[in-house]
Amino acid sequence: MTPVIVSASFDDMRSRHIRLLQEAAKLGQVHVHLWSDAAVEAATGQRPKFPQAEREYLVSAIRYVNRVTVTDDPPADAPALPTPVRDADLGGLPADAGFPADDREPPASTRKKAVVTGCYDWFHSGHVAFFEEVSGFADLIVVVGHDRTITLLKGPGHPMFPQEERLYMVQAVRHVYRAMISSGMGWLDAEPEILRFKPDIWVVNEDGDRPEKREFCAAHGMEYRVLKRLPKAGLPKRESTRLRGFQG
Repeated sequence: MTPVIVSASFDDMRSRHIRLLQEAAKLGQVHVHLWSDAAVEAATGQRPKFPQAEREYLVSAIRYVNRVTVTDDPPADAPALPTPVRDADLGGLPADAGFPADDREPPASTRKKAVVTGCYDWFHSGHVAFFEEVSGFADLIVVVGHDRTITLLKGPGHPMFPQEERLYMVQAVRHVYRAMISSGMGWLDAEPEILRFKPDIWVVNEDGDRPEKREFCAAHGMEYRVLKRLPKAGLPKRESTRLRGFQG
């Protein structure tokens, strides 16, 4: 296939950056030239919000990307972030709205299925590390909490991004087998989806451990597994709540 070069900092990755990579992948194999920390500083006059190693880890986890090379030489006068693609270049669909549904049919698999649930509001490297760990022992099904239940559980000001956008971000991660938006409410908002897909394991991190989930798994013969909330080796610990300024 034709190699397609995308050169950018990908600092604070958002849906428009995923969409840029998705569109680039339609043209050929995507090779990202990721700006180093020094290159970002030279181009913008300030350090990137997220360090080079973390940005490289995130970009490499996107299913539309074939290769990532860190570069100290960004294009002259280039912006630090890829600008939203023009509507005309996307067939009339705005770069920040109308997120395409994931219509991929997952390949046939004999592996166990594991479900994880969550908000995935400010998507970060900790989410990817969690997905990567779970996908190491099962096909990963992600159920993204819908807007009303996230507001109920987390309070006013949540979520920061609408459910369709949060789903779009999750679907772009190569470790994810299937993803969908929940249709229930509260801590068991994913109950209808779990009953439909019948996963073998419900995996949570320590923050998401709840007695309601344990009781549900016991009642339905599912394994319940709690993982420690660990960042990828060498990367800082991230929490969506703290990234967006909520301290409680």
